[in-house]
Amino acid sequence: MRGRDTGQDQTRVDQAAQAWLAHDPDETDRAEIEGLLAAAGGGPTGAAARAELADRFAGSLTFGTAGLRGPLRAGPNGMNTAVVRRAAAGLAAWLNAAGSGPKTVVVGFDARHRSAAFARDSAQVFAGAGLRALVLPGPVPTPVLAFAVRQLAADAGVMVTASHNPATDNGYKVYLGGPVGAPERGAQLVAPADEQIEAAIAAAPPATAIPLADTWTQLGDEIVAAYVAAAADTPAGAGPPPGPAPLIAYTPLHGVGLDVLRRVFAAAGLPEPLVAAAQAQPDPDFPTAPFPNPEEPGVLDLVLALGRETSADLMLANDPDADRLAVAVRPVPPRPGDAGPDSARVLTGDELGLLLADEVLRTSSGPVATTVVSATALRALAARRGVRYAETLTGFKWIVRATGDLTFGYEEALGYAVRPDLVRDKDGITAAVVVARMAAAEAARGRTLLDRLDDLSRELGVTVTAQVSIRVPDLAASTALTDRLRAAPPAAIGGLRVEAVRDLLHPATTLPPSDVLIITLAEGARAVVRPSGTEPKLKIYLEAGAPVAAGAADLTTARATATSQLARLVSWARTLSEA
Repeated sequence: MRGRDTGQDQTRVDQAAQAWLAHDPDETDRAEIEGLLAAAGGGPTGAAARAELADRFAGSLTFGTAGLRGPLRAGPNGMNTAVVRRAAAGLAAWLNAAGSGPKTVVVGFDARHRSAAFARDSAQVFAGAGLRALVLPGPVPTPVLAFAVRQLAADAGVMVTASHNPATDNGYKVYLGGPVGAPERGAQLVAPADEQIEAAIAAAPPATAIPLADTWTQLGDEIVAAYVAAAADTPAGAGPPPGPAPLIAYTPLHGVGLDVLRRVFAAAGLPEPLVAAAQAQPDPDFPTAPFPNPEEPGVLDLVLALGRETSADLMLANDPDADRLAVAVRPVPPRPGDAGPDSARVLTGDELGLLLADEVLRTSSGPVATTVVSATALRALAARRGVRYAETLTGFKWIVRATGDLTFGYEEALGYAVRPDLVRDKDGITAAVVVARMAAAEAARGRTLLDRLDDLSRELGVTVTAQVSIRVPDLAASTALTDRLRAAPPAAIGGLRVEAVRDLLHPATTLPPSDVLIITLAEGARAVVRPSGTEPKLKIYLEAGAPVAAGAADLTTARATATSQLARLVSWARTLSEA
């Protein structure tokens, strides 16, 4: 019976592959499927080819946290010409059905494999559907596309990028327009739009039957120049920083951030940063950073080494599409526990988020927003400053919808919106401008950003955070772990009493239902548990804290107390997969 079922499955896959071949417009992609079908017939590679075909035809890419994203490969479960054309056709049909009048779509792309071709495919499909299609002048950071949607009053925007995924992936982010002043104008799509567009994609004709036209428009540099001018004015109205400028080392991690960041820094009166030469130019293979996520261990090594060699004060890294920012600071003088006189401390996303919020709130009255998995320090800062605070689900598509007059938002995964009036998404370039200006202002006082963090710790208490990711066999296994915690929450974690469990699947929550458990512990600690949603992982976000009485000794003691608590929470989190 097992063999017959396996044979039936293989027949189904073969039939699906043959049907796909009949409508795949890309010769290279067709050859890929034909090669797998030939290999699947037998021989030593037959089993591997059959498994690969089964995976490629197991389903279709769907809109997730950031639109379509998947491996570059032929078939419905990958990023390829046919999938992109049908995605564009579905988006065009949805836009045309939404109301009368001509619709405008802006298309951007990064320097990944096939990004430029996918952008051209999209523009041809939009033009063929009667839309006004505008394509950005070359590979650009994602924030430039998000800016262009607002700047050009477009009805939608598409960014071809897989952000910080490996070189084997690509993706398709979709942004929606909207009336001026609406919180969602220029933000990534959410439900029900994502489900409606997905249905329109499913209803789209085969890729070879989709009308194409070459009446789309290639934009000039003027839209990038407009972003540069606006980004350089961050914070709004800010002039050149006082005193000597800090020496900055920078890496774009083989991505597209360098040219635009240089232009923004020059327009802002900031010095041109030193650049990690091996990572300076766009390279879709990411040879020095196979997983080009600044959060990954080792990814910042080259820019940290450049910082040591040059005694740079500040080290900055954008991810490949420049919507995230990582920061390291060289202490002056070195602090206890530093590895050496030139060592730098990499800030966590929560630490940088708190610093940026504090800076924004010096010239703004809020409101501010972050996600349920970020540290609670922003809530405490907002309360101290008397500004409104909002908490959302994970993802910038939710943060920027928290309120129409949002002045700052961040998520712990190195994403920051310091100018949501310009870019309704995370933006690693405007964030870099604020960081450089803050560092210059502190340097003029003989201080660094670490001293400013200490000031905030004395005011708000010390907060330390960590994230533990547990790999599981599949997405169902990660959901099973949260279900187990939901059914039998612990009485204590790491020696700290569990005071409350907030379940975001509960209908009483004010947020959209989500598989997230927020476990509040004694002494201000907490653990937030959620399945990844895109990977077979369970993610646990941990936080511990301690108040600071007064003086440097008290700050050191509080930090040691909080760090010890956090270590116990990390130990607990790592045991979750053992039961």
